[in-house]
Amino acid sequence: MEKPKRQSKKRRKTRAFHTHNNNGFPNLTDSDFDSNTDFALLLAALCNLHKHSHSLSLLIRKCLTKFHASLHHILPNSPILSLLPILVSSKSAGIAYLGAEIVGAASLLSLEMNQRIAMDGETVKALVSALVHPKRRVILAACNAVLDLCTTSIGRHCLLDFSALEALIFRFLQVHMSPNSVSLCSVDSRRMTCTIIGFKGDEHPVLLLNAAINLINTCNIEQLEKIPRNLSVALLAFSKKLWAQVHSQMLLNNCMKFNQETDFYASNIKINNLAESIFRLSICADQLSIALPFEAIEMRIFGSKEAGFEDFMLNHWEASPFIMERLLGDSNDKYDIFGPFIQSLNSKESFPFFLSSMLQSMVSCLPIASDELDILSFLKEVQHKLGCPIIYQQDVRVLRMKMPLEREEHFFQFASKSCCLNDSQTFKLDDVLKCGEAYQAGYTIALRGMEFRFESIAAIADGLASLFGQPSVGVNMYLTPPNSQGLARHYDDHCVFVCQLLGTKKWKVFSKSNSQLPRLYDPIDSLHCPEAENSTAACTLFSLGEGDVLYIPRGFPHEACTNSGDGYSGFSLHLTFGIEVEPPFEWEGFVHVALNYWHKNQKPHYASDSSSGILYDISVDLLHVTIGLIADSDHTFRKACLAGAVSWHSYSNNRLEIQKTIFCDLLRKINTEPRFSEVVKSVEVAIQKNEDPFQRIKWLQFLNQKAETVERQDWNMPFMGPEYFSTLCGQDRDKGEAAFSLVKSRFCCEVKFDDVIGSYRMLLERYKRVRKQYTNGMISLHYGS
Repeated sequence: MEKPKRQSKKRRKTRAFHTHNNNGFPNLTDSDFDSNTDFALLLAALCNLHKHSHSLSLLIRKCLTKFHASLHHILPNSPILSLLPILVSSKSAGIAYLGAEIVGAASLLSLEMNQRIAMDGETVKALVSALVHPKRRVILAACNAVLDLCTTSIGRHCLLDFSALEALIFRFLQVHMSPNSVSLCSVDSRRMTCTIIGFKGDEHPVLLLNAAINLINTCNIEQLEKIPRNLSVALLAFSKKLWAQVHSQMLLNNCMKFNQETDFYASNIKINNLAESIFRLSICADQLSIALPFEAIEMRIFGSKEAGFEDFMLNHWEASPFIMERLLGDSNDKYDIFGPFIQSLNSKESFPFFLSSMLQSMVSCLPIASDELDILSFLKEVQHKLGCPIIYQQDVRVLRMKMPLEREEHFFQFASKSCCLNDSQTFKLDDVLKCGEAYQAGYTIALRGMEFRFESIAAIADGLASLFGQPSVGVNMYLTPPNSQGLARHYDDHCVFVCQLLGTKKWKVFSKSNSQLPRLYDPIDSLHCPEAENSTAACTLFSLGEGDVLYIPRGFPHEACTNSGDGYSGFSLHLTFGIEVEPPFEWEGFVHVALNYWHKNQKPHYASDSSSGILYDISVDLLHVTIGLIADSDHTFRKACLAGAVSWHSYSNNRLEIQKTIFCDLLRKINTEPRFSEVVKSVEVAIQKNEDPFQRIKWLQFLNQKAETVERQDWNMPFMGPEYFSTLCGQDRDKGEAAFSLVKSRFCCEVKFDDVIGSYRMLLERYKRVRKQYTNGMISLHYGS
């Protein structure tokens, strides 16, 4: 007869506990669990825990273990939910741990249960308190429960309301975690393969960081601004160090297949999740860029502080090329605004081999819509691509002029005219290294968005933007080898300042063949002017040495090349600062703002549902169209409006008077050109083509929204509908023309420059705000800045 197996000591002790209880409470076994009975037992034990803490604590934990195992049977109506705040906040680590485990498990059972727990403020408050519990296992359980609650938007928002993010960051910063021991791991999830960040070492800080990133990426601007400054700065500093490691692994395409036997702990933090949290923590930070006085920018670009800028604006701005040569021996560090950038290049490697390390540290600056005034809306659109390596055509081009055809030739075979984002155009390490080979073979390396990658350049760009009253200034870098030409002859739809940093370059600037200024976003062909090609007299030659600045107005064809010998060093490194005059900040835009302002102040005098009110509204809409038609042919309407430019000198009042004079001249032009039939015809044609005749001024919607609620909305006939315009084509046409003439005359006579300037500058500040947020976020992701 076989002997019965001997029970282990542990098993015997467990059975003894369930067959006898010295506190008078019923005993529990695995087979006699009943939710109602055991809830009563649990409640009684909790009420008497202070009397028999040890034995009752064991009993409570046994009850909680059984409740946890049976959650899918007893929820959602179990009264256990009412005890969660007490359980999670218990002084007993074992009870608090099991309470947090139940919160997490219940949160994953269903959307309804997740929301029910999230809406229980006491439970969420207790869970947040558990994140700073002295016992490690309680923190881990609470952190996991937070991640489980974070699976729904309402769960994330409720956690934010109870300061869960602050608790997570605080606890994370107390735990030592090395940002260097990371790897990219490939995991299969729901039949899809995704890449996550793996960490070597303890899971404790990883869970805290994961939960913090989840909540950061849920925050709105107001919530981001409420994060204590010391916590956000410290977490951002750590995250940027971590990002440097992650980005290097991504560039190497170094991704291992994750399995349980690896040394790395899978974090569930995706690359773009980390990138987005860094971006978000940065957008509300103080000015990241180095502060530069306007005097330094003015002196370095335009020369004499007293007359340089004023002379430039009167004689060259948007009219003719201009060169400011740096005087020999001029080494005034006070105005050396390009010095920090040049020093950062020399500190990496000798010229031109700094290029490789520069490109490796860069991320792609994903395009943001020009009229996007909500940075979080932008993030929502690009969140799956944020932080990816640079993309060909979008961030970098490698090209040279192919002779004798005089056409641009790209070094990379996958280059195309399309700027769509696909894997074949995303740079890997091999592509970065090939850029050095391309340079040696005579190719120019062109990089866009330098103001989003280097703080010192961002500071210069910001100063120039303020100088010209624009939301932002774009900056490109061009590195050209000796005896080479990169771009073919072309003109730009924006004015540029070419700042020669290193080496020399020869420029040809041709006369403008079209009297009209090209406008931003208008289609531009690669310009090959026959008259410019056949006549050397049709162009002006400029030789730029180190420190020189060349201004080229928009619409002027130009080309540049390097030469070695004859005293020239051969290679060239220069930056171009592009003053991009966007539609709202042309003079046409200012007049639209003026009409919008005048209309809002006149509206109370008309009833919208009356015949006179309808004719009034239609007339205002037609006047907007009239302004656009005049601007298509009138040079002045296309020029940059400087009404929003900064004022920092005593002669700024004179500049403002010039702006007022221009505005009055434009009003006279509008008042003397009826154009009623042409305007009505233009609207009719647009409606027949199912087009919006007001599409070009859709940005006016931002003037009618509160600053804190600016959102980009669908634009579909924002003014009067097409059915109203049909009245102008029938028997009411004469009345419509009379009303239009009256509205136009009154507007041109009554509107005042000083009344409009406030609305115009408010619009400018809204544009500048989101550009600054974008710049801050991108500079943080470009860890080499």
